[in-house]
Amino acid sequence: NMFIKKELRDDLCIIRVDREESLNAMNPDILYELYDNINSSIGNKNIGAIIITGSGDKAFIAGADIKLMQKLDKKGGKEFGELGQKVTNIIEGSSKPVIAAINGFALGGGCEIALACHLRFASKNAKFGQPEVKLGLIPGWGGTQRLPRIVGKGNAIELIIGGHIIDSNEALRIGLVNKVFDQSILLHETISFAKIIIDNGPFAISQSLKCINDSSNYSIIEGLKKEVEQFSNLFES
Repeated sequence: NMFIKKELRDDLCIIRVDREESLNAMNPDILYELYDNINSSIGNKNIGAIIITGSGDKAFIAGADIKLMQKLDKKGGKEFGELGQKVTNIIEGSSKPVIAAINGFALGGGCEIALACHLRFASKNAKFGQPEVKLGLIPGWGGTQRLPRIVGKGNAIELIIGGHIIDSNEALRIGLVNKVFDQSILLHETISFAKIIIDNGPFAISQSLKCINDSSNYSIIEGLKKEVEQFSNLFES
């Protein structure tokens, strides 16, 4: 594990993206590592819930690595988009609840990873946005599909075509996050809620998540295919 720190606390797994000097930005190596850590946690029968957070106090995940994206062509863009979708899909489809403890910037791909989590708890200094349009791109890791389902179409359109950044209060107002806490107690509060969940019936939890996901999933697969095609096409311009 180069970039992911995994910590077990009883039946809870805390997965921390640890690339603080780059504000925990995502490149393919980290995405593969994140995928493997989430996958093994889902498969571990001793783990009841998963928390994803970032290292340091500035960023949850500040997005995808822009220097890397500038080098991609259409084929590379498609591979990068599909890899990001592979990570967000395994999070959303997890039979165990995955909670994002958003301790700072959650922009672009970082916001999309948070959107894939079942719950989002944020610190007061957290900032959210889908600024891809500022780079001539669109969200490619599920943003066009999950954001409207979580905050409603109007709020999602505003964020995706505005490309601006919102604070934790606005995120709470539109339903992008479930709760906001002081940075100092964010992880503590997230763990407390995870423990409440773990005390409930594990099969009831997994079935609840499945039914809720299925209800909005009827067309998401098609939508995701179209999104990643568009995402990769834009690397030609």
